[in-house]
Amino acid sequence: MTNPSGPTEAPDPPDPPDPPAIRSFRADDRAAVVDLWRRTDLVRPWNDPDRDIDRKLAVADGLLLVASSAAPFAPGGIVGTIMIGYDGHRGSINYLAVHPDHQGHGLGRRLVHEAERRLTEMGCPKLNLMVRSPNPDTVAFYRGLGYEIDAVTALGKRLIPDT
Repeated sequence: MTNPSGPTEAPDPPDPPDPPAIRSFRADDRAAVVDLWRRTDLVRPWNDPDRDIDRKLAVADGLLLVASSAAPFAPGGIVGTIMIGYDGHRGSINYLAVHPDHQGHGLGRRLVHEAERRLTEMGCPKLNLMVRSPNPDTVAFYRGLGYEIDAVTALGKRLIPDT
């Protein structure tokens, strides 16, 4: 069944018995966060993850979030991350990562919903995000959360090289 106003948001799957807690990043999370980003293939040669964390922390907005669990398979207990931005006009999401053993249980949805909640509280009217091509599974994930493909072209220019 199609919805004439666009895609509808899929229902959240049930939480696991002991769902990970979502909280702000702490300094002692760094190694586990970088490990998770590497494990989930988010790190690229032109982006130094430690510098990205430093840059985000310099903004001091508390919008680098982690999902922590007591599960023994995740270094430092970090099983999810999301980096949220807001410039007063649009919100953004980067570094959404979920440990492979936690994927498919709604943690990614919970992290995105938390980002949306925080941005809404800040008065953010719209959230934009970019997905590397080709990545149809990630596009499908976001479409299932109600995101639509905008008719825009994303352009980028490196101002400070990380390498």
